[in-house]
Amino acid sequence: MAAERAVLDSGCYIGGPEVAALEAELADFCNSAGRNAGKGSFLGGIAGSDRAEPKTRAVTCASGTDALTIALMALGLKPGDEVIVPDFTFIAPAECVAFLGGIPRFADIDPETLQIDPESVKALIGPKTRGIIGVDLFGQCAPFAHQAETTLWEIAVVNDLWLVEDAAQAFGAEYRISSEFGSIAQRACTLATISITSFYPSKPLGCYGDGGALFTSDPKLEAKIRQIANHGSTGRYLHESVGINSRLDALQAAILRVKLRHLEDELKVRRENARKYDEFFGALNDTGGIDGAKIVPQQIGANCKTPKLEINCTSTYAQYTVLADDRETFIAKLDAAGIPHCIHYPQPLHEQPCFKGLAQGSENKNATMASQKAVSLPVCAFTDVDFIINKLRSVL
Repeated sequence: MAAERAVLDSGCYIGGPEVAALEAELADFCNSAGRNAGKGSFLGGIAGSDRAEPKTRAVTCASGTDALTIALMALGLKPGDEVIVPDFTFIAPAECVAFLGGIPRFADIDPETLQIDPESVKALIGPKTRGIIGVDLFGQCAPFAHQAETTLWEIAVVNDLWLVEDAAQAFGAEYRISSEFGSIAQRACTLATISITSFYPSKPLGCYGDGGALFTSDPKLEAKIRQIANHGSTGRYLHESVGINSRLDALQAAILRVKLRHLEDELKVRRENARKYDEFFGALNDTGGIDGAKIVPQQIGANCKTPKLEINCTSTYAQYTVLADDRETFIAKLDAAGIPHCIHYPQPLHEQPCFKGLAQGSENKNATMASQKAVSLPVCAFTDVDFIINKLRSVL
């Protein structure tokens, strides 16, 4: 309450010192993962350089959806341009592309990680393709760069495309990248030309209303982002371009500054909650699952079952999502035990009514499979997972 009271007493409710301080603290948090990690960086490695990674800068805005829209505007998306997005995710990436007159192209996902599949991305690239949006789904980083034959960054560089990281669910996640320069840890929100996140209340770092932020290491893009988010203005009543009104209010900034100090501790609890679920569902599957149908949990490691996290990842577990072979029966058990649940997401984006006219995506078998099996369980830092597991045991 002290932080909120200070804002109310200040009379500065839009922008101001609280927002500026939050932006600096968000950027510092994102930059902190690579400290003492050795020479170079992922982006430096892509360019073949041996230098320190330019520091990521943060710009706040009114929502995660606005952040995506502003990112696309800053990157120069024009009507008719094509942008590749994952077929299995929330609508916002495809929606923002379409809102600006672009055409979303739906890539399939990896059936284990549930992240966008780079091979599917490659197959969709055409003369109108301008960029790729990778979504850090359920709190783990998309395959921007890791020990894989094909990464989103490699595809983007070869094809002269920009890359956007939608880290709405993943602020605080990181993975360690191995390259000729050594092993380098990078956080979500530092992995693309522009990255974005959301502060919607249910997110791992959520405020008491709505909010979002954009991240880039390019000072020119940062200036452009700030201009677009403030009515295209570079000075009072001077509008260099057509922009939008998307600003985080100082009250939300003050709340987020307090919550950011506790984020690492809360993420540890989320990860411990996920570990308990993993252990429970692993044992359940070893004994035949539910009437022979398996419930496959998220796990961390190179050889874990689906949907697995990439090696060396840490996830924020924005959702704890399992793939249930018989979702209807599993949900009936959850309902009988009084356990809250949600389906993320009940259909791939290409099946949404607003995108059916695009007549694409029917070949995305993995996205369709995930939409038929995915179920999310409570996992936040204030969840009593032991109680939930015991309740579930009572109905199995």
